[in-house]
Amino acid sequence: MTDRAATIARFLAAHGWAEARRVPLANDASFRRYERLLRDGESAVLMDAPPPREDVRPFARVDRLLLSLGLSAPRPIALDEAAGLLLLEDFGDRTFTRVLAEGAEEAPLYRLAVEVLIALQSGFSDSAAEAAALPSYDDARLLDEAALFVDWYLPAVRGRPTGEAERSDYLETWRGLFPVARRVPQSLVLRDYHVDNLMVLERREGVAACGLLDFQDAVIGPVSYDLVSLLEDARRDVGAAVAEEALRRFLAARPELDRAAFEASYAVLGAQRNAKIIGIFTRLWKRDGKPVYLPHIARVWRLLESDLRHPVLAPMRACFDRLAPPELRRVPEVAA
Repeated sequence: MTDRAATIARFLAAHGWAEARRVPLANDASFRRYERLLRDGESAVLMDAPPPREDVRPFARVDRLLLSLGLSAPRPIALDEAAGLLLLEDFGDRTFTRVLAEGAEEAPLYRLAVEVLIALQSGFSDSAAEAAALPSYDDARLLDEAALFVDWYLPAVRGRPTGEAERSDYLETWRGLFPVARRVPQSLVLRDYHVDNLMVLERREGVAACGLLDFQDAVIGPVSYDLVSLLEDARRDVGAAVAEEALRRFLAARPELDRAAFEASYAVLGAQRNAKIIGIFTRLWKRDGKPVYLPHIARVWRLLESDLRHPVLAPMRACFDRLAPPELRRVPEVAA
């Protein structure tokens, strides 16, 4: 038995789950692992987040915050922060992704997801942010993410590192656009708010019928960001009519928002997020040996090009045309 396995065994024994049957669950793009524990008709989910690469404390803090807002985050059963272990309520397997694949109608699920966002933002407060010790989605963080495109994707498709002058020009262009993204109010931003991380909870009503997962990277940022994450999904095509209805519903619930400012913020953050994702998917292949995400890059390029059509992004569109003309906007070749 490895040291990590022994640590997990002690944790489970201390909380009465030593004899549970352990079933591996699908893991995400991080170093976290998940298992379903089964015992006497009960179940729970074990999050194994080995330090120092992972840290369970942000998840635990945001989990408590979401529960305080009346939303369906998994209730914690046991926590060992130092060991990076967390035992959670089991929401089952019915992600929005799975339910959609089984033939469920798209519109009601996206309608529910938007209602959850509205409830989250309307119930959130500055004091809640302080209690959860949430960081700001500041320019440095946004720039670091945007840099993934020039640091990982461009070298992969060009066959050479990005030049310093090119990299600097790219980042300076982004820096000039971030004030546009902040012309809307700020709130809690879950950052990975999409159908893979939303659960159908059939015995609950209203916004509680949507279970929330994978929110440990939450920050304080523009209210437009999570809607971008939901509707510009890197892993699936969202119907145009569904996306338009979702935007209308969100804006109708936030009449204080300036629509033009919101649309500009949405476009800037959509472009930043999609550039980041293209870089991340390339890094997952090159650094972590996970090429499974590469086929999604074609979809993410389409989303990015759509975002870049907004007039406020003209400088960024020109920058992308210089760095990555159409012939380079492709899925990197794994053989390379």
